[in-house]
Amino acid sequence: MAKKNKTPLGIFTEAIGLYFSNFDKFMKYMTFPVLGQIAGLGLVFLITFFYTQKIPVLVQKYSIFNDFNMLILLSIVITLPGLAIFVKAFWEYLVAYGAINSMLDNMLKSGRVYDFSAHTELIKRRTLQFVGLWFLFGIFSLFAICPLFWIICAIFAVYFVLVFQVFTYEPELSPFGCVKRSLGLVKGHFASTFMLMALAGALTYIFIPQLIIKLCSLCGINSFLSNLILPLVNALPEINLQMYGIPMISKSEIALFTIETFLAQIIIQYTLPLRSILWSLWYKELGGKGEKKAKRPSERLMEASNKKYGKKKLDKNILKRAMEKDEED
Repeated sequence: MAKKNKTPLGIFTEAIGLYFSNFDKFMKYMTFPVLGQIAGLGLVFLITFFYTQKIPVLVQKYSIFNDFNMLILLSIVITLPGLAIFVKAFWEYLVAYGAINSMLDNMLKSGRVYDFSAHTELIKRRTLQFVGLWFLFGIFSLFAICPLFWIICAIFAVYFVLVFQVFTYEPELSPFGCVKRSLGLVKGHFASTFMLMALAGALTYIFIPQLIIKLCSLCGINSFLSNLILPLVNALPEINLQMYGIPMISKSEIALFTIETFLAQIIIQYTLPLRSILWSLWYKELGGKGEKKAKRPSERLMEASNKKYGKKKLDKNILKRAMEKDEED
C-alpha cells in the first residue's frame, strides 16, 4: 500500500499531539538544560553585583586590591561556578535537539518516549561532528545579524532547517554534507517548509509564551518576581534616554520587562521538543532516511560502539537500561 502523503498542517498537528502526549517526560528532560542556564547566569550576575558593591571596602582594607589586575582576576574566579553551570546546561540543551530527533521512531511506533540517556549518548558519541555543525550554524547566525543579509539569510534558513535531522538520521555525512542534504530535501518544497516554520514560530515563540506570561501576570507572579530583582535594577546607573528621543522608563518597568523576557525565553526553550519532533516528521515526509523499522537504542549504541572501539563495550549501566526499555516496548 502506497504511503499517504501528509500535509504541512497534518505534520504540525501530529507534532503537537506527540509533544503534549509526552509533556511530563519532556518537561523533566528539559529542566536542567533550561533552568540550568538561567541559574548559571543568575549566579554570575548576583555574585558580580555583590562583588562590585564590596570593591571599595576591599580596596580600603586590603592593599592587594589596589591592583586592577587582581580585581579582574578575582572577578573571573568567583564567577567560574556560575559559568560552569551555564555552559553545562547550554551544552545539554544543544544535545537535546539531536536526542529528541532520535526518539521520534519510538514515539511513532508506541506513542511514548523512554530512555533519554541512550538517545542522548548517541548524539554525544559524535561530539566533534555535532560541534562542527553548530559552528556552521553560528557562522550563519553572524551573517543573519547584519540587516543587509536578512532576506537572503531568511531564504537559506528555510533550506537549512533540516540540518540537525539529517545529522541524526544520516551519521555518515559531514557537517557540510548535512547542510547540502537539507538543501536537497527542501528543494521543491520551499513554500510548505516556510509554512511550517511560520506555524511553529507563531506557536512556540509567540502564542504559548505570551499566553503563559499573561496567566502569570494575572496571578501576580510577574510583579512578585520583578520586585525581587528591583534592588539590582535600582543599582544600575541612570541613563538619560530623553536626549535620544526615547521616553523615560521607570526602574520598576525595567524590572518587569526583564522578568517577562526571561519567562518568555524559558517557555521557548521548553518547547524545543515540539520543534524537534515537527522537523523530524517533515524530514521523513520529504523522503529522508528512517522509514524502515527503527533500531532500538541499545542496538544503535552497540553498533556505534563496535565501529569506534571494536570489541570494547559501552558503559554497562547505559546499555542495560536501554535493553530493559527495549523489552518493555
